[in-house]
Amino acid sequence: MAKAFASQADLEAKKISFVQLSDNAYAYTAEGDPNSGVIIGDDSVMVIDTTATPAMAQDLIARIRAITDKPIKYVVLSHYHAVRVLGASAYLQEGGEQVIASRGTYEMIVERGEADMKSEIERFPRLFAGVETVPGLTWPTMVFEKEMTIFMGNLEVKIAHLGAGHTKGDTVVWIPSQKVLFSGDLVEYDAACYCGDAQLEQWPATLDALSDLQADALVPGRGPALVGREQVEQGIAYTRDFVSTLLRAGKDAVAAKMSLKEAMAHTRSLMDPKFGQVFIYEHCLPFDVTRAFDEASGISHPRIWTAERDKEMWKALQA
Repeated sequence: MAKAFASQADLEAKKISFVQLSDNAYAYTAEGDPNSGVIIGDDSVMVIDTTATPAMAQDLIARIRAITDKPIKYVVLSHYHAVRVLGASAYLQEGGEQVIASRGTYEMIVERGEADMKSEIERFPRLFAGVETVPGLTWPTMVFEKEMTIFMGNLEVKIAHLGAGHTKGDTVVWIPSQKVLFSGDLVEYDAACYCGDAQLEQWPATLDALSDLQADALVPGRGPALVGREQVEQGIAYTRDFVSTLLRAGKDAVAAKMSLKEAMAHTRSLMDPKFGQVFIYEHCLPFDVTRAFDEASGISHPRIWTAERDKEMWKALQA
């Protein structure tokens, strides 16, 4: 039987958790759906990743309002993907003043934000509930090059681009005094890594930079919050294994002059035993194999995914 395109058949609502990780940090997670992070400072609130639509963002806003009436002043985009950023307008209506992104993320929005928005909405309709509330692309109001620091009262929060991986513009948020890290999709746990726009060769070195921070808690892009050094390192190692195995399969395929369909079968032989049962694996794998094959073939900058390209690829590899 042909598989339904991407995640169009995934209609089951996930259980949402809102967990306090430190005096100021919270994780908003949902059983493999995209996570968000919250920092409540002395005078304001920061949200890391916004959910996919303003309508869906209302649940997170309600949870924040249950514990504080401080203004949601900052929204940080860990990268440009629509499922992470299109809910931003809901927080701006709550008094938000700054939407913060890396230079690489801004460039990706300029280059492919419109195509990505249409592509993602068709891939995963459940995550875009209330899509009619999206006013358009989310644009940053503040762009940084490598690192910036915000003081939320006395609480120091660092926002940094430590290297490419999931995309060329990945951004992490770090509370050094409490050793809490929000990684975006640079780290996943118990979920597949979406690598359709990845820099696979660079990703492990960026994970090394994350590990060097020695976080005591980490909120991954998908999966449960990781608490304690052991869990944090497990999450980083899991992600390294996923992306390294994927790229190795792509290099094998190119060296052996396989077709993309043959590359898919070879990648499955390496990855299905380890990752075949994790969240969104079947959704991600065709996009991942295509990108690994491209990168191994010398295409360093990911090709733009469009709704049309999505369906052509899916029919060739996963139907």
